[in-house]
Amino acid sequence: MKQVVQNYKSGELTVLDVPVPGCKPGGVLVRSAYSLISTGTELMKVSEAGMSMLGKARSRPDQVAKVVQSVATNGVPATYRKVMGKLDSYTPLGYSLCGVVEQVGAGIDEVKVGDLVACAGNEHALHAELNWVPKNLYARVPDGLAPRHAAFGTVGSIALQGVRRGEPQLGDVALVIGLGLIGQLVVQLLGASGVRVVGVDPDPVRCELAERLGAAACGDPASTAVEAAVAELTGGHGVDHVYLAAGGGSNQPVELAARLCRDRGRVVDIGKCRLDLPWNAYYEKELDVRFSRSYGPGRYDPEYELEGRDYPIGYVRWTERRNLACFLDLVARGSVDVEPLVSHIADFDDAVETYQRLKDGDLKAVAVLFRYPEHAGEAEAPAVAVPAVNRRSGTAPTPARSAEAPVRLAFVGAGNYATSMLLPHLAQRDGVALSTVVTTTALSAANAQRKFGFAEATTDLDAVLGDPLIDAVFVVTRHSSHAELTRRALLAGKAVFVEKPLALDEDELAGVLAAVEESGNDRLQVGFNRRFAPLLNEARKRFGARSGPASLRYLVNAGRLEHGSWYLQQGTEGSRFAGEGGHFIDTASWLLKADPVSVYAITTPGNEDLQVVLRYPDGSTATVSYVTTGSPGFPKETLDLVADGKVLRLDDFVRAAVYDGRRKRWVSSRLPKARDKGQSAELAAFVKAVRTGGPMPVPLESLVATTAATLAVQAGLAGGAPVTLARAR
Repeated sequence: MKQVVQNYKSGELTVLDVPVPGCKPGGVLVRSAYSLISTGTELMKVSEAGMSMLGKARSRPDQVAKVVQSVATNGVPATYRKVMGKLDSYTPLGYSLCGVVEQVGAGIDEVKVGDLVACAGNEHALHAELNWVPKNLYARVPDGLAPRHAAFGTVGSIALQGVRRGEPQLGDVALVIGLGLIGQLVVQLLGASGVRVVGVDPDPVRCELAERLGAAACGDPASTAVEAAVAELTGGHGVDHVYLAAGGGSNQPVELAARLCRDRGRVVDIGKCRLDLPWNAYYEKELDVRFSRSYGPGRYDPEYELEGRDYPIGYVRWTERRNLACFLDLVARGSVDVEPLVSHIADFDDAVETYQRLKDGDLKAVAVLFRYPEHAGEAEAPAVAVPAVNRRSGTAPTPARSAEAPVRLAFVGAGNYATSMLLPHLAQRDGVALSTVVTTTALSAANAQRKFGFAEATTDLDAVLGDPLIDAVFVVTRHSSHAELTRRALLAGKAVFVEKPLALDEDELAGVLAAVEESGNDRLQVGFNRRFAPLLNEARKRFGARSGPASLRYLVNAGRLEHGSWYLQQGTEGSRFAGEGGHFIDTASWLLKADPVSVYAITTPGNEDLQVVLRYPDGSTATVSYVTTGSPGFPKETLDLVADGKVLRLDDFVRAAVYDGRRKRWVSSRLPKARDKGQSAELAAFVKAVRTGGPMPVPLESLVATTAATLAVQAGLAGGAPVTLARAR
């Protein structure tokens, strides 16, 4: 098998062929799927190995002291041979991985061959294809948790143990100094504990990431912004506890901790920074300085780690293994999100190059994962189901209605999008009656009623769904409620217009389709408005038919969200792309006149910018670049469609052109007013379908395919491979 090793004397890094470890009693043999590079601890070892002998000595004074003692005991020649022999040997790297149990040793009965486990330990969870892991250093991975996320288990346990040492309580305010991998996890764990967090790091990208993941404020240690945030959150008293997750030789972290901590607060050292405590500052506040020892109780105890002797839970609640299992559970339940921390995934065969890029600074990363060959092979064609649309006995009969009677509409939700992009197009439309608006707060319903002329305003959804006079329901709420509200409205026999997304996961999508099958009601439209934009429709007409496969590029300059936006609540509302990406996939599929058959997704370091490649049955491809780091002065949406010697160009729904050969076939005039992205035409088509009983504007099968493709983006990011869209028969 292959394993990453380093010669500490020469600094050489290599992937070495070594024998497969035996499966001893009291443990399991695990085939690695993903292992995590600790960009702090491991890079420190890699850097030390490249130093001169004098540099090595300066960096490890503890080892120098051992050498001096050995000289006194054994003499210079014997000590020299011993030290050189140890230095000139290969040593392993790695301590956090996820893999599949390949063999079970004697005395192990809680896992079996084929189980997915997360493993810990710098002697047992190495960057190697196979590892033997004793029972107290692995934990079973919860169902549904992606292997690459479970690979964070050990590092997560380090952060979790550090948080436990701080003894946080609801309402506390904490300071996290150092926003590398451990610091980012500490921020999230504190947030999950009901603690408000201020972060400190000289890197503005890491500060922004921590704020996205829940920190109240972050800033450079030299700025006044951090002190101002602490003063505001604590009423000037100082934070309750400080977590030192920084490294390096500066004494600034411990000095900052003393300055910003309250009287009798706690300072917890998790990382490995300089600790020359300023005596007066710590004495005057009587600060409680604590150390967090790695993954938790049991660490460095051979009876616990190697012999499998557990500590009684009544005496030691949180051991190494229990911390590991707890962290995995938090990630599985969405309380901690590790996906934004994944900066890079490298094939295991590229390990040496990856370490070198990290060391040289070419690869800026919070977390880097190795993906192992067999796992990569298994992940080549993961699939997301595109469920079939089953109608019980055709569509539900459309209620008889007079051609003169207005279409009576109810709105569930009256937020910014509803009041700015939908209701203005409906309020003055002939043949439409705004019947009822439903919101969770009475005042927002009253405001919408006053502004747009709804006949009634209420907070009672059941009354609306039970009103036989209402023809259609608009679902314009937060993303997490779309599928359930759509399902209920379909079962009530209403035509439904739901803003994107239709669903946030496969179960929600299946629930909507189950309602269609149960009720026979397939009168559903999702707010994919761009296919209705007049300018894009004219451009598609001018482009004409095509005979060969096409290439489509869609650049979405989405920009950054304001801090505090509910769009950032990924644990409940899904990712930003899950909420908006359906627009662009639907537009691509409409232009290419087909539904995608596979999806490949990849992010840039920090999970800022997303690239999605869609493949279609005829070989056409569409690339959606969803970016948040672009200039706000650049247009939001630009699109190019290339096929058969022709190019269609759309510039942000303001101008469009079609090129044929060496000349422009057609160029639109610049629109005199605001961009028309199709909302008005979309609503007109929906109202017409409800009034006449004719087909809905977009076939339900297409809505389902687009939703499944959007869901496949997240599955592709988790698996690191193209995702097949498997259509049910």
